[in-house]
Amino acid sequence: MALIRLLLLTLFARPLARFMTGADVIGAEHLPRTGPAIIAANHNSHVDTLVLLTIFPARLVPLLRPAAAADYFLRGPLISWFSREVVGIVPVERALAGSGADVLAPMREALASGHIVILFPEGTRGDASDEMGVLKSGIARLAQDVPNAPVIPVWIEGAGRVLPKGAGIPVPMNCTVLIGEPVPWTGDRTGFMDALRESLMRLKAEAPPQRWS
Repeated sequence: MALIRLLLLTLFARPLARFMTGADVIGAEHLPRTGPAIIAANHNSHVDTLVLLTIFPARLVPLLRPAAAADYFLRGPLISWFSREVVGIVPVERALAGSGADVLAPMREALASGHIVILFPEGTRGDASDEMGVLKSGIARLAQDVPNAPVIPVWIEGAGRVLPKGAGIPVPMNCTVLIGEPVPWTGDRTGFMDALRESLMRLKAEAPPQRWS
């Protein structure tokens, strides 16, 4: 199954992402070369996950684990199989948030196994405006619990126009993926969250004008 996932992502998903988005990458030298690591990206479209899965070298594909809502991506046998076996999601039980349950446990386990967890700290998709919502503090808890996993900020510019929230048909347009230096865990959750947001906003400000793909 690992080989099938590698082939699908490199031979199918990568060309599809390039066709739909152009996927210019700035700062690729900041991508992790191994796991564990946390990719913290803004979220405006389902295209975000596809793009992030295809900017890494093929040798790291088996380590990539996007965090995704279990209630959406495990809602039926076919999508559940595809989400687990091809996309490789770490299922997050959103319904358990606030119940006292450890909803971060699957991500923590993935990091402990040396995986690269792709996380959207906003928690849900925004609109096509590329504005960033409020960041959830769960990523600070992960950074605290797994301090050997660097937290790497990533800004995806333009994906919300390729496939806006609620749309079913993508429109080919250029996107830019900007990757920043890791945000260090300093022992203070508030300070960490402020630094992560500042880093993401700095990457957003550096994004070039977008064009048709």
